[in-house]
Amino acid sequence: MHNASFDTDLTDAQWLRLEPLLPESKRTGRPPTARRQILNALLYIAKAGCQWRLLPTGFPPWRTVYGYLRAWSQSGTLSDVHNRPTAAILDGQTVRSAGFAEEAGDDGANRAKGGKRFLFVDTVGHGLAVTVVPAAVAEREGTKGLLDQVLAQPTWLQCLYVDAGFNGPDFSGDVAALKPGLAVEVVKRSDTAQGFEVVPRRWVVERTFGWLMQHRRLVRDYERRAESVVAWIHIVMMRIMPRRLA
Repeated sequence: MHNASFDTDLTDAQWLRLEPLLPESKRTGRPPTARRQILNALLYIAKAGCQWRLLPTGFPPWRTVYGYLRAWSQSGTLSDVHNRPTAAILDGQTVRSAGFAEEAGDDGANRAKGGKRFLFVDTVGHGLAVTVVPAAVAEREGTKGLLDQVLAQPTWLQCLYVDAGFNGPDFSGDVAALKPGLAVEVVKRSDTAQGFEVVPRRWVVERTFGWLMQHRRLVRDYERRAESVVAWIHIVMMRIMPRRLA
């Protein structure tokens, strides 16, 4: 039973928004663990960045929490929670590896070895879809799987905002092949800009990356598999989204 209270715990209002989106607990076998306790435990690990075995007493056993994370990730539950605007912003972020990843690459532009996270967000920064590839993978190649994930099915999107790294006919052609009629707008920095500049539309996805980096589990690439990074990003966004809507 989770009796201790942590800042990462879901509020009642947040839980009311998330509860209908999670699969019902099985009615056979051993008594199920409360889904809210599972989410609270996952949010604690994401924020604290601690090892599984250091999950505080009061949360469900760490093996149970890990089992739910794997099951929800593989079933598509985590990705299904994040949906449905008419416009989206796409961008990438390189994160240094902590040395555990099965695949890592060198990003020459950012002088970093690790993974590259590509994130689709809506116009207020809520995560829609994410993919993780080695840092050496170029933008167009890195987002192919993400485009397939988002655009190859019936979708609500009408406009996609991207940065100059996605400029050119190749990327536009990939988008048009999956969803004809979807407008792709490249948002560039002004030619006179010096240093930091708030870029229209793109600042939204940059803010979302900032939200993610407030969670120690995501500050470095600590996971062995890219799918684990994706799962943790979904978990973090499941706290951020209802907190902003509640």
